[in-house]
Amino acid sequence: MELITSPPEAADAARQGDPSTDPGVSRVTTLRILLATAVGPLVTGYTAVAALLALITAMAPGAHFSTTGVLLAAGPGWLAAHQVPVQLTGHPLGALPLLPTIGLGLLVAWTAAGAAQRLGYREPGQALTLIGVLGGTHALFGAVVSTLSRDAPVDADPLPAFLIPGLVAAVAAGIGSAGRCGLLAAARRYLDPLALHGLRAGALGMAGLLAAGALVFALGSVLAAPTMHELFQLNAPGIGSGAGMLLLCLGYLPNAVIAGLGFAAGPGFSIGPVTVSAFGLEGGPVPGLPVLAGLPEEHARWWLALLALPAAAGALVGWSLRRIDPDPAVRLRAVGVAGALVGFGVVLLGTLASGRLGSGTFDPVSVPVATLSVAAFCWIVIPGAAVAWFAGPRAPVPSAEPAPEEETVELPVTLIEEPEEPEDAEEPEDAEDAEPPGEAGEADGAEDGEDTEGEDTEEDGDMEAEAEQRQAGEEPAAADGSGKPGDPVD
Repeated sequence: MELITSPPEAADAARQGDPSTDPGVSRVTTLRILLATAVGPLVTGYTAVAALLALITAMAPGAHFSTTGVLLAAGPGWLAAHQVPVQLTGHPLGALPLLPTIGLGLLVAWTAAGAAQRLGYREPGQALTLIGVLGGTHALFGAVVSTLSRDAPVDADPLPAFLIPGLVAAVAAGIGSAGRCGLLAAARRYLDPLALHGLRAGALGMAGLLAAGALVFALGSVLAAPTMHELFQLNAPGIGSGAGMLLLCLGYLPNAVIAGLGFAAGPGFSIGPVTVSAFGLEGGPVPGLPVLAGLPEEHARWWLALLALPAAAGALVGWSLRRIDPDPAVRLRAVGVAGALVGFGVVLLGTLASGRLGSGTFDPVSVPVATLSVAAFCWIVIPGAAVAWFAGPRAPVPSAEPAPEEETVELPVTLIEEPEEPEDAEEPEDAEDAEPPGEAGEADGAEDGEDTEGEDTEEDGDMEAEAEQRQAGEEPAAADGSGKPGDPVD
């Protein structure tokens, strides 16, 4: 029916994922949906940043509220929400809060998923359209904002402002459209099943490590609750300042969780001259933010007990892979894939949480991504391999001695014997050519010799003579001729 109702070019384009040839959506509707998809996250994100700045400015004591100033400041704020390093009056700021980035990423992913549903996209190639549209528009908008804010107190370099927002939007769009456009199903078809098991376990291990970091941060914050209260009263007095400080601390909450992960895994983190890890502490001045109230003042030996948290995450990975294959070596390879994914994820998260913090005492904020990546890989692989090896089934090991032969039970079998055919028997070609039994006998007799034939003839003649004499009433004569026909018999 497709060849009858549509031309071949339209059918081929529809199979290749061209949105303009989708029979359910017209070309005009497709362009309208793609335009709304491209502009919607930009307008929503920019408005959210402007509203947040306006709220903070309005609540801050002694601040002068200006609509024009808020709208102009929302541009660099939008770039900072996409992790673009900015400059505050010439001082670099690269350690940016991650919570706005997560929120904008979720917005782009939700928009991409909705657009794929409205357009009826079902093929992996169709997801490239949404990825290109959202990534391209965010990149262009970032470059425009960077160009317009060149002389403002807060500005950014054009190249990072072009690349980073486009990359963030493209990744978020790919995640949002992966389910509806079949990207996950295509990955399952092309990836090895062992790699899929390893990737799932790696995601579980990454979540376990982040949970360990969150637990460390929560524990430190609970123990330092009085210090946190003092920092709020000292640095943010009043309701407006306190609300602004609370929003700032919430924005840096994911950064604090990643720092807690670095502490629990061993390498730790640093803020300027201050270095904190489970194995040591180098003190110094720190920013007066309540989110940093849990930073200790001196080292404690019980911190080493926190190393059990990443080990538990690795054991959880091994437990999840204990039954994927009866061969322990195969399970170990899956654990290695999970460890590699965790190591890469730690590098990405550590890079996002690190950056410049002005040009003063607290610069820079850094997480040692190289050391942390190796440590996270080891925390996943070593406990995970042990659990996957010993908790799972064992494949049977072939022994060197031959296995004993199994006794077989023979059942009685009744054979039906068929009559044997003569080996030299040849069927005559025609029934007329077959010799009658008499002729065959005569032929055999002829081979015995002439004497036998003569004797048989004489005997036949004597028997016929005796029969004639009996019919005539006479006694048969003796065979040797000694008796006569009329003589009495003694």
